[in-house]
Amino acid sequence: MKKFLLALALAATATPAAAQPTDILNVSYDIARELYAAINEAFIPHYAEETGTTLTVNQSHAGSSTQARAILEGLQADLVTFNQVTDVNVLAQNGFVSENWQSEFPNNASPYYSPPAFLVRAGNPKGIEDWDDLVREDVQVIFPNPKTSGNGRYTYLAARAYANGAFGGDEAQVTEFLTTFFANVPVFETGGRGATTAFVERRLGDVLITFEAEALAIVNQLGADQFEVVVPSVSILAEFPVAVVDRVAEARGSAEIAQAYIEFLYSSEGQEILARNFNRVHDEGVAAEYADTFPELRLVTIEQEYGGWDRASEEHFAEGGLLDQVFLNQ
Repeated sequence: MKKFLLALALAATATPAAAQPTDILNVSYDIARELYAAINEAFIPHYAEETGTTLTVNQSHAGSSTQARAILEGLQADLVTFNQVTDVNVLAQNGFVSENWQSEFPNNASPYYSPPAFLVRAGNPKGIEDWDDLVREDVQVIFPNPKTSGNGRYTYLAARAYANGAFGGDEAQVTEFLTTFFANVPVFETGGRGATTAFVERRLGDVLITFEAEALAIVNQLGADQFEVVVPSVSILAEFPVAVVDRVAEARGSAEIAQAYIEFLYSSEGQEILARNFNRVHDEGVAAEYADTFPELRLVTIEQEYGGWDRASEEHFAEGGLLDQVFLNQ
């Protein structure tokens, strides 16, 4: 009897296990609102059918680097879907994400990719065809600030890759090219969506540089009588890394849901939604189905051109790095 009463007492005082939540927060980059709304529309019934639980998937969107800082400052993200490896690495370095996060999902934890491309007004009135057209005196360029936006950093790296090839790696000429290129930007928005708004709605600039997916989506939504996409001679492989934010997800009990959400991005259904929203995907069957959507282009990688993200971050994006020199030279 005493043992029974003791067991009851222990049961009454024990801390109950946290119930699995029915909501998660996906913290994502600025121009991914519509994409992940489409993903959520498919994932929620898929998860309900698999588990019997109906979820609420909340979204947060801003420049990728801004989002990483927000998580460090307390934003309770269950998972991230970023456009910049370095921003996930920042979370890993601070213990929010597993150190080996890139090995936890296929393709270096990048379920899709989309290189920087040009969006011009219908008829391409300035005759913009390649990166060298963007340093002309009569051309104004719109893209987000590389200091706050992964989209902007990819633009900077793609433009530098072109200049490296055009000038045989002559750093003085490359810097001069980039300085003129940056001087042709009338305003630096903090994120990709702000840059799109500046170009499309405020009618600033002659060309918007953004991810190909965003450019194609704009033409699809607003019409080829308003805008057209120009693919430059060379661009850079822009990967879109994903990760479970372990520190938050484990504390909330949402790790299994966050894992399932990311795995859905790699499923045939998820890959089809990504491709339908103008992203290039790794699933061979889906890629073949959407092959006509995407023109062939020459892509360089961060590893080939810059020795990997760690080196690129140190040389280009650290305080006093090559990007700062470009800004200071204007």
